[in-house]
Amino acid sequence: MDLDKPHEECGLCGVSGGEAAIERIHMGLHTLQHRGQEAAGLMGSVDGECRLHKDCGLVEQVFSRIPPSWHGRTSRAISHVRYSTAGGSLSLNAQPIMVDMVGHRVGIAHNGTLCNAASLRDELQREGAIFQTTTDTELILHLMARSLMKHHNGLIWDALEDSLKQLKGAFSLLLMTHDTMVAVRDPHGFRPLAIGDFDDGGYMVASETIAFNVPGARYLRDVEPGEMVIWGPNNAMASRRFAPCEKRAHCIFEHVYFARPGSYVFGDSVYEVRKRMGRVLAQESPVEADVVMPIPDSGMYAALGYAEESGIPFDMGLSRNHYVGRTFIDPGLVSRRKLVTKKLQPIAEAIRGKRVCLIEDSIVRGSTCRARVHTLRAVGAKEIHMRVSCPPHRHGCYFGIDFPEREALLANKVASDQLARALRLDSLAYLSRDGMLSCVKAFPPEAYCCACFDGQYPVLPDQLADSPLPE
Repeated sequence: MDLDKPHEECGLCGVSGGEAAIERIHMGLHTLQHRGQEAAGLMGSVDGECRLHKDCGLVEQVFSRIPPSWHGRTSRAISHVRYSTAGGSLSLNAQPIMVDMVGHRVGIAHNGTLCNAASLRDELQREGAIFQTTTDTELILHLMARSLMKHHNGLIWDALEDSLKQLKGAFSLLLMTHDTMVAVRDPHGFRPLAIGDFDDGGYMVASETIAFNVPGARYLRDVEPGEMVIWGPNNAMASRRFAPCEKRAHCIFEHVYFARPGSYVFGDSVYEVRKRMGRVLAQESPVEADVVMPIPDSGMYAALGYAEESGIPFDMGLSRNHYVGRTFIDPGLVSRRKLVTKKLQPIAEAIRGKRVCLIEDSIVRGSTCRARVHTLRAVGAKEIHMRVSCPPHRHGCYFGIDFPEREALLANKVASDQLARALRLDSLAYLSRDGMLSCVKAFPPEAYCCACFDGQYPVLPDQLADSPLPE
């Protein structure tokens, strides 16, 4: 995660029933740390009383500060790791958010972005709503409270269903009260959300299946697009449909970059998809080189696939320092660039005098890419060819990914035939859109959102409603 990468908003993990809910949440959320490093939090039902603990920091830091009042029987809990795409990096915006709502204590955690958040906020404020955070997640609680008062006479999950129908965009949600946990996925299924179970009757819900591995849950199925899954007081799992799924829009960038290789996302192994992307990339864009090298860690599996398909030896020429802090958290641009340089250090013996085929998963701004190419040339690389395992990024995302504005994207700033020269490369090639989509198998290509590459938005965001879509 650095200046040249987009960032996910968050990860979710929830547990209902069974033993040791807090320990299971801790283990599960820790495996999702890559989805957000700014803040972490959890809400639990401890001896029947809802409690909240959240703060800025990594999972281990935040969980180490859980107060003694949590030392009781926790029957269910929801948790969240956050990287802010909507609302800014403030401790008050950490999740879950817990409120008192017409006799109910309700908590919510959200992965995604509501692309009609501005219009909903304006409408609610005109009706007198007072917001405590600047996140779009809080809007859902206000909609629930309004629906609960006007229509549903205390039936909280009916009010939730009514509220969900007013949302546009990406939302995978976990909600809970003292005796119930609910998982929700938007009708397009932009963000993943999986369900697992334990031998003792407990259930776990998480953004990625890798969260099930350490605490020992078995994968059951995904929460379906447009579905609410409810675990009530007896912990039986029930399903309700709040909207039809007319067209799936799974985020392809989960497979390209975000999800961990050990996860299954949208029915496919992330590891296998990334290796296929490397193989197809080698077929589409071969190169004469002495060695295939990944940009650690995100380019690793595409590089393995490229090497296997091309027959060019695979080697590691960049060593990652795992003890350097997360570079995008540092507020100073110059300071962040220094951190990027410290994070990946060249191994001269693997590079000197060689024609290097460097495999990267994506290029966004191009800033750190230039720095890495400069580093490789400085230690004696004879040639540097880059192959990228996705198409060029040309459009913004309004569904939960922190892409910069179109003007800041390298592929929009530099003509295609000048990109290699701008990055000081001997050659540059991207995986085609069709080639990328051929690598996913569980769903057909039309089930994926590729808007950041092609500008074809499954839902028209409010930000673009009054202006023509970019060419």
